Amino acid sequence: MTKLTHFNQSGEAHMVDVGRKAITQRTAVTTGYIEMQANTLALIQNGAHKKGDVLAIARIAGIMASKRTADLIPLCHPLPITHVEVNFEIDLQNKRVHCYTTVKTNGQTGVEMEALTATQIALLTIYDMCKAVDRGMCIQNICLLEKAGGKSGHWQRNSST
Repeated sequence: MTKLTHFNQSGEAHMVDVGRKAITQRTAVTTGYIEMQANTLALIQNGAHKKGDVLAIARIAGIMASKRTADLIPLCHPLPITHVEVNFEIDLQNKRVHCYTTVKTNGQTGVEMEALTATQIALLTIYDMCKAVDRGMCIQNICLLEKAGGKSGHWQRNSST
């Protein structure tokens, strides 16, 4: 088992020194979803929400959040992000909006936290815009689907992970 890297030998929290790591292209893909009432999902799908295009605003929020991750997570390195893509899929059968985020950089550390932050904030934005009609919405299953680059190479979630 790999040791936790955000603690030094004395057990104190510290920012990991990535200065000697190679600069490689790094990618992270994350997902999650928000479950809601059918009428709430219909408002989103039909663009009938009085606050505007919910998914467009959530997409922008997710992109912005990925760029601010180091401001939110104390030991996270600020990274020069080269690409962010936030996409949504409406699941009528399960009354959900799924979010899929891809973040890329050329750097010395990965972008998993940036992708996870983007997914979470995009879904929170949907909640914020729709809470007046549905306070029972539930954000679930936010997770890393895939990461590539760096010393550890490629990792992909499988059905048993």
